[in-house]
Amino acid sequence: MRLRLRDTSALAVGSVVSGLLAYVFFATTTRVLDPADASPVSVLWTYWSFSAAAITFPIQHWIARTVTAHRNEAEVRSALPRVFGIVAATALALGVLSWLARNGLFHRDGLAFPALVAGVTLGSAVTGMARGTLTARRRFANLAVIFVAENAVRCLGAAGLAVAGVRQPVAYGAALLIGYAVVIGWPAALRLQSAARVSSRAPLRFLRGASSGQLLAQVVLTGGPVLLALGGGTPVEVTALFAGLALFRAPYVLALGLVSQLTGLFTTFVVQNRRSTLDAARRLIIGLTVATTILASAFGGTVGSASVQLVFGPAVHLGRLETGLLAAGSSLALGNLVLTVLVLALHRPSGVARAWLAAFAVAAGCFSLVAVSPLDRTCWTFVVAQTTAFVVLAVEEAFGRVRLSANSPHALPSTRTDG
Repeated sequence: MRLRLRDTSALAVGSVVSGLLAYVFFATTTRVLDPADASPVSVLWTYWSFSAAAITFPIQHWIARTVTAHRNEAEVRSALPRVFGIVAATALALGVLSWLARNGLFHRDGLAFPALVAGVTLGSAVTGMARGTLTARRRFANLAVIFVAENAVRCLGAAGLAVAGVRQPVAYGAALLIGYAVVIGWPAALRLQSAARVSSRAPLRFLRGASSGQLLAQVVLTGGPVLLALGGGTPVEVTALFAGLALFRAPYVLALGLVSQLTGLFTTFVVQNRRSTLDAARRLIIGLTVATTILASAFGGTVGSASVQLVFGPAVHLGRLETGLLAAGSSLALGNLVLTVLVLALHRPSGVARAWLAAFAVAAGCFSLVAVSPLDRTCWTFVVAQTTAFVVLAVEEAFGRVRLSANSPHALPSTRTDG
């Protein structure tokens, strides 16, 4: 199983266009609505990004890995009722919780936005299933189209509302939700082979570990502005940090689509017990991550500040130290993403969760103890968290390779291999 240039190019283009359309949707919303009315949509948009990390990504890569390992879709189909039962219960719980906290979250009464939270939760799962099935079947061109179509529908919905003069925030929240409806264009991706047996509990354990790990990773990746605000940063600094993270996170956004190919590739190496190939992949990932982090740090420390001002305007300013740290941390985040896919292919989802729990613990100590300005402290904390996760993920991957059984490689998905 090899990576095909045509598929890689399609996924790259799809990821870039999808990411741009996501920002177009949000920009359209904020331009049509005043800041107060746009606030609940901003909260829903933020939750959408977290649900993509905690639900869509794990389900997609669980399906792709499981189908590749078993060479059929029966295992996935047998587990789906329980998986979606848990997602439905989670959607209901989050809907109720967001309703109870509606005034603080959305600054308005009513059931509309809590219902949208529940809908986004369910939509994330359905999208994860469609993407996972297409990934397992290696239909990467179709996967790239789904990436683009989902946010294109959202943009068209927001544009239509703007042209019609609609000024109700809930309408723009609904426009975000309808993006998930694009999966109906690929009905075959929602139909799997009949299951011949009842699944074990392993799929639920896989999703639990992958979901918690990716959620924590997303918090580290995007939560800097919140941490800075809580730590005493000024509004101007918070805005500048948000802009800097958005700029240097661009390669990560691109890679989110590209790693779809790696799930099947790495899983094939694992199922065939190709330890030397896995070892080579590990060395390549670590080597490239270290090299690109050094280069990114140099880029951020020299022209990063000017780049931020070029993209976001002269009023948005970060010093060279801050841009160097943000660029380095973002490069490490990209390496962590690829390492995560490799660790998941080795069926060690709890290892992903452990890595980010460790990152949180070390980052908390860094933020509490480092005696510098709030902005510098937040940037250092970002780098420390990404570095810690990178080291722990590398260790988890090494343990996964050690535990591969040469005699029964197809036994990998059992509970024994999940450290």
